[in-house]
Amino acid sequence: MTSFKKLKSSKIPIALAVIGILAVVFFLSRRSSELPVYSPQDFNPELVDVSLQNVGNHHTVADFKLTNQNGEIITQSDYDNKIYVTDFFFTRCPSICPIMSNNMEKLQQIFLNNDDVMFLSMSVTPEMDSVPVLRKYATDKGVIDSKWNITTGNKKHIYNLARKSYFAVVDQGDGGLQDFIHTPNFILVDKAKQIRGVYDGTNNDEILRLIDDIKILSN
Repeated sequence: MTSFKKLKSSKIPIALAVIGILAVVFFLSRRSSELPVYSPQDFNPELVDVSLQNVGNHHTVADFKLTNQNGEIITQSDYDNKIYVTDFFFTRCPSICPIMSNNMEKLQQIFLNNDDVMFLSMSVTPEMDSVPVLRKYATDKGVIDSKWNITTGNKKHIYNLARKSYFAVVDQGDGGLQDFIHTPNFILVDKAKQIRGVYDGTNNDEILRLIDDIKILSN
C-alpha cells in the first residue's frame, strides 16, 4: 500500500507539468488567432487613402518591386511565406530614422535564427538614396543581407505602398517631386500578406509588443 501511494504521488508532478504545457500551447494558439487582422476600415481614416477608407475585410499588401542595398531586385516573392516588419525611412534623416534603424537591428538579432522572419525598409527619398548610399547605410547599421532589405525604387510606387498598402502615413499626396512622407511606424505583415499590427518604431514598449506579436505569429 505504501509503495502504491508513493507511485501515485510521484505521478502528480508529471501530470501537472503536462497540463501546464498543454495550457501554454492552447494559450499561444488562441492568442495567435486573436491577433487582429487589419483592414482599411480598422485604421484612422486619416491614415487611409480616400479610395480605400470604406473597404472591409480581406485587405492584403500589394506586390512590390524594389532595389536593395546590393543592387538586387526585391519583390513579394522574396517574402513569400514570411512574417516581416516594414518601415519607411531615408538615409539623411537626423531624427527618428536612426532610432528606428537601431530598433530594427535589435529585432534582426532577436530573430536571426528564425527563417520565417524578415525585415524590409523603403526609402522615402529614393532619388537620393542610391544603391551605393544604401550599401554604406546597411553596413553602418549592421544589416544582414539575408534578413533585411534596405530598398530604393520608383517614388510613386513606394508612396502608393505607404498610403494604400501599409497605411503608414497620415498625409495625402501624389508621390510627386514635392511629396514627402515621414513616419515612425513599423508594420507587421503575416505569411498571408495581411497587416497584423502597427507599432511606434521609436518606442521601447512598442518594440517589446512587436517582439511578442512576432513570436505569436511564429508559433
